[in-house]
Amino acid sequence: MTKYHVYGLGAALVDTEIEVTDQDLQQLQVDKGLMTLVDEQRHHELLEHLSDHLTASKRASGGSAANTIIAVSSFGGKAFYSCKVADDEHGRFYLDDLADAGVDYHHNGKLTDGITGKCLVLITPDAERSMNTYLGVSETVSEQELHPEAIANSEYLYLEGYLVTSDSGRQAAIRAREIAEQHGVKTALSLSDPGMVTYFKDGLQQMIGRRVDLLFCNQAEALGWTGCDDIDSAARQLLEISNSFAVTLGAEGALVCDGNEFYRIQPHAVTAVDTNGAGDMFAGAFLYGITHGLDYPMAGQLASLASASIVSQFGPRLDLNAYPEILGAFESTLPSSL
Repeated sequence: MTKYHVYGLGAALVDTEIEVTDQDLQQLQVDKGLMTLVDEQRHHELLEHLSDHLTASKRASGGSAANTIIAVSSFGGKAFYSCKVADDEHGRFYLDDLADAGVDYHHNGKLTDGITGKCLVLITPDAERSMNTYLGVSETVSEQELHPEAIANSEYLYLEGYLVTSDSGRQAAIRAREIAEQHGVKTALSLSDPGMVTYFKDGLQQMIGRRVDLLFCNQAEALGWTGCDDIDSAARQLLEISNSFAVTLGAEGALVCDGNEFYRIQPHAVTAVDTNGAGDMFAGAFLYGITHGLDYPMAGQLASLASASIVSQFGPRLDLNAYPEILGAFESTLPSSL
């Protein structure tokens, strides 16, 4: 069977981005900067209220882990994704879009009845994203969507923290981790959102198990998980649940640890217009880096450059031509001896 650099498990969501103002968020009672789960009626209500706003990006297969896995593939890695979509127009589009991105996928044969998940991403002028997610059938993603052989033939298993909101999704994540551990596959997990840490910490701990090999989070999630007031103290505590980690720090860059040393990753100065997908892109570039011979500080530098590129445009995906350009720009910064 094909050997994969990264196998991902997460939600399958068709993204729509809309530019809004802070006043719009207040009028719509949307929590700024967070991911909020909504039902189908609320999703339609939001779309109706925002029908006269500019849609800022083309429709694309999304979901946090999907964005990461697509980035791995787009940089040149071999990637596999497990998710759940419905037998509807959005579901068929989603799988076709994954295939176009070079990602192998598993949906357990025949597509299911129901509605494919959707995410309405509201972008304010300060580039902050506020996500309103209708999970649809993605809420019922389960162990049946796993492909144990593909997990066993991967270098890394990558899990998104959002799976914790679904009982079946959480159990699927736990089972995937167990399969990975049984076959010596390294495990990676993203905490995904401050709200997941605040409201679902026990479930996330179940997904992590004793510890994961690699943890991804941002500063708010790191502080929220550890209860610390500063990132340096939080970093030391993160090593209690992970062998290594990468913490994104927004405009201040990132902090990564390979289990022994801590490395500060410098940011790349850009004008941010949309932070949606920045963490996903960082994780994807980082995973590509460490599965292609880069050490942690170099992988962090590549990830920093890639995430700077994604926040300077609308949408969580880059044009395919951008990935070799990023790799070229990164390689130009390396010493000639490497």
